[in-house]
Amino acid sequence: MTAAYGLAVEAERFRESRSREDFEKAAEILIDARPTAVNLAWAVKRQRGVFESALDAGCSPRQVARRLRQEAERMHSEDIEVNRALGRHGSGLVGKHGNVITHCNAGALATAGYGTAIGVIRAAWESGSRFSVFATETRPYLQGARLTSWELTKLRIPVTLLTDGMVGHLFQSGGIGAVVVGTDRTAANGDVANKIGTYQIAVLARRHGVPFYVAAPTSSIDLSCASGADIPIEERDPREVTHVAGRRVAAERVEVFNPAFDVTPAELVSGIITEHGVVKSNYEKGLAKMVAAGRKAAGLDD
Repeated sequence: MTAAYGLAVEAERFRESRSREDFEKAAEILIDARPTAVNLAWAVKRQRGVFESALDAGCSPRQVARRLRQEAERMHSEDIEVNRALGRHGSGLVGKHGNVITHCNAGALATAGYGTAIGVIRAAWESGSRFSVFATETRPYLQGARLTSWELTKLRIPVTLLTDGMVGHLFQSGGIGAVVVGTDRTAANGDVANKIGTYQIAVLARRHGVPFYVAAPTSSIDLSCASGADIPIEERDPREVTHVAGRRVAAERVEVFNPAFDVTPAELVSGIITEHGVVKSNYEKGLAKMVAAGRKAAGLDD
C-alpha cells in the first residue's frame, strides 16, 4: 500500500505539462526500491491505470492526485479483506498438531492491518486453536525481534524469540507442528522468495517431517516469473552485518555478503495459502487459477 499512497502524495507535485514524465519517474524510484518484492510493481501498475484514465478525462494534477488517493484507499481496504480471507483459508493448517515457527514479519505492520503469515496464525488463534509461536530474530535486520514478536505479544499469542541459528535444534527438540511464512514474490512454478533464512528453515522442516506453508496473497504471485531463478535478489547495506546498534562488531575491511532474500524451491513447500484457497500441488495450474480469481475480485479482468 505504501507505493500506492506514495504515488498519490507525489502526484500533488506533478507538473501540468509533464505529469506523465513525473509519474514514471516516481514509479521507477518505487519499483527499484525493492526489486525482489513484486507487490510494489503490482501497486504501481494499478495506479498507472488510474493515472492514464485520469489523463484521458482531462484531469488537472490535483484531480489526478485525488483519484490516485482514492484508489490507494480502495487498495488498502481490499488488502485487509484479502488478508482476512487468506487467514481463514490457512487457519485450519496450523496450531492443531503442535507449535508454529514463523520467520521475518508478515503481520499488520507489513500489510494494511491484518497480516499474511501472521494473519494465518491469528485466525487460527481466534478460531480456538491454542499453541505457541516461535519467531526467529531474522538477522541481520531483526524484523522478527523488532516487529513480529512485538505484534504477537500485542495479540496475546504466546511467542518465543530465538536466533536464526537455533532453528535446527528447535526442530530436533520436537513439538513443532507447522511453519508458516510470507512471501515477497512467488514464481509461477511455486518457488518462493522470502526473507533470507527461509530456505534453510524449509530444508529443516522437510528433514523433520513438518509442513511448510507460505501465505501468499495473489498480488505477490508473479506468473511472469517461470521459476525462482527469474526472481532478482536484493542485496542490502553491508553495515547491517558489520554493525549492531550503530557499533562495528566485524573486522575492518572485511567483505560482506548480505542478500535480503532467498528462494525456497516449490518441492519444499507443503501448500501456498491465498485469499481464494490453498494450493497444495500442481502449483503452476493452481496459482494461475488463484491469480485469475484475484484479478476478477479486484475488477481487473482484461
